[in-house]
Amino acid sequence: MNWDETTDPAAAERLVGSVADREDQAVEAALRPKDLGEFIGQEKVREQLDLVLRAARARGATADHVLLSGAPGLGKTTLSMIIAAEMGAPIRITSGPAIQHAGDLAAILSSLQEGEVLFLDEIHRMSRPAEEMLYMAMEDFRVDVIVGKGPGATAIPLELPPFTLVGATTRAGLLPPPLRDRFGFTAHMEFYGPAELERVVHRSAALLDVGIETEGAAEIAGRSRGTPRIANRLLRRVRDYAQVKADGVVTREIAAAALAVYEVDARGLDRLDRAVLQALLKLFGGGPVGLSTLAVAVGEERETVEEVAEPFLVREGLLARTPRGRVATPAAWEHLGLTPPRSSTGGNGQQGLFGA
Repeated sequence: MNWDETTDPAAAERLVGSVADREDQAVEAALRPKDLGEFIGQEKVREQLDLVLRAARARGATADHVLLSGAPGLGKTTLSMIIAAEMGAPIRITSGPAIQHAGDLAAILSSLQEGEVLFLDEIHRMSRPAEEMLYMAMEDFRVDVIVGKGPGATAIPLELPPFTLVGATTRAGLLPPPLRDRFGFTAHMEFYGPAELERVVHRSAALLDVGIETEGAAEIAGRSRGTPRIANRLLRRVRDYAQVKADGVVTREIAAAALAVYEVDARGLDRLDRAVLQALLKLFGGGPVGLSTLAVAVGEERETVEEVAEPFLVREGLLARTPRGRVATPAAWEHLGLTPPRSSTGGNGQQGLFGA
């Protein structure tokens, strides 16, 4: 229901990856809510954004620029479309990596209509010259187009109609302060709780015409890693299993059996997550161990382990990053049903005096 796009191929290949693949994008278009009333979760963000948009409509003005940050799959793209719908304005969608030159941005800005919403995904990946042009466009609704080169170059000011920029980023810390300060409203998207994800699953099941019991929805929600996009992807795979192996109705038993086939365990870990934990526990006694060594042990690239597997393991309290390397927590030993060695001190990677 609530999602957005990124470009991480390693994450896109995983059933529990938060990056949208082609199938996700096609289904999401049908499942996305059309207004704030349909949008599930993110209560504070919805309340604050509703005030911003209602006030702008009451003044007959263009809404302030909006910055949305948070992990992939939480609803940044969906909210941008809702902002356009609530303001009765068209929306233009592009991304930071697609804007490599100031001229690229100037072409987009000069073609905007009054009140139009420009959604700029992964805004932190935009080139620096385009970023500097965006400062003036956001604040003064004007850009300077450079004509010519060298001493004869001339800056021609180009007036822009008022528009609303909605920027989305998964790494808000990479945004320079001058850009961040020009947004009138900023919001951080939080991970969803199990109850909210159950509502997401029930809504999506109804739209996809999938019969589902409350316990079945709870089972899917519990393995969705706090992300609506993953919940919907798991729902589709469970639906397939239910249609082939059962009567098409998703029960707790059917959901658990289906996700066991796809190697997604009760906590939402998949094959890669468990491989990282198993290597850390069985080969290195719980750590500490360097990231490169751990990546070699699981047969993956360093970046895949660091950017794809680790964030969820750290968030779940199964793995910790320390100056000495990666270490497992007591919860990791318990989750895999293993007994920590006597020298282990509960996952902090340190031993007692004289190794006792």
